Amino acid sequence: MTATTPSSAPGLARLAALLAANAPCDGSFATCIPGLHAVRASTPSEELVHGLHRPALCIVAQGAKTVMLGDEAYDYDPSRMLVFSLDLPIAAMIRQASVAAPYLSFRLDFDQERLAELVLKAWPDGAPPLRQERAVYVAQASEAIVDAAARLLALAAQPEDAALLAPLVHDEIVLRLLRGPFGARLAQLGRIESTRVGKVVAWIRAHYDQPMRIGEMADLAHMSPSALHGHFKSLTSMSPLQFQKTLRLQEARRLMLSTGMDAGLACQRVGYVSASQFSREYARHFGSAPTRDMSRLREAGLTGAVLF
Repeated sequence: MTATTPSSAPGLARLAALLAANAPCDGSFATCIPGLHAVRASTPSEELVHGLHRPALCIVAQGAKTVMLGDEAYDYDPSRMLVFSLDLPIAAMIRQASVAAPYLSFRLDFDQERLAELVLKAWPDGAPPLRQERAVYVAQASEAIVDAAARLLALAAQPEDAALLAPLVHDEIVLRLLRGPFGARLAQLGRIESTRVGKVVAWIRAHYDQPMRIGEMADLAHMSPSALHGHFKSLTSMSPLQFQKTLRLQEARRLMLSTGMDAGLACQRVGYVSASQFSREYARHFGSAPTRDMSRLREAGLTGAVLF
């Protein structure tokens, strides 16, 4: 286990034991508590795994992981936690894991409506302004947050109690996050600009294979095209067109790897008109052309290269 802060180490040990019980083998396991997952991996990643990550709190109780958003890297381990406040196409790599000490992670997906209600309770006069607006960030995993996460996960083994008590512990975790030093970053989920950008993100997710016109996206967000571009890039580190391209390439890779679809059909399925453009952008994003990439992944047994 990576070195931890003295105050949170006992709580992390308990959280790790609960995660191991709820994730008996490698994979991501949903619990009876809505939005709560236990994740285990017994080997480090051989390469980056690509996918779309929804708004969530992630706490590593054992092992270490790196998340890439565009060209930015975020490292987290048992001394830190990662918070996503918007749907983001990311790449991730587990850096530290073994059979004896597997990577173990707690993930709690945010309910945006409930979060908005709690923002009003935590900041009745309005959340403080943001200096930086990126929708993913790493922060210290405090003893109180780790303890609450362990208590929430413990309730997963008690479904009857969980139905009554889990919402209370869930709210405690979110309120502690909101009242912490990075609470304004999480509160941005309820900000007008983030909500408007979120509408554009939702449209791109649902229509990634269709042509996108920035003017129409600006109208959807009730912003000027330049304002939308600025807010979108500030939150996601990429432009709306780059965001769409990333989703298209991730989905094309998933289709080819999981269904055996050839590159030509996958290219069309995700909305590309030009096969040569698709091949160039795929190679730029994943490091090799589609056919060569598929051969390499299948030979290495990396069938989960587009899943989390």
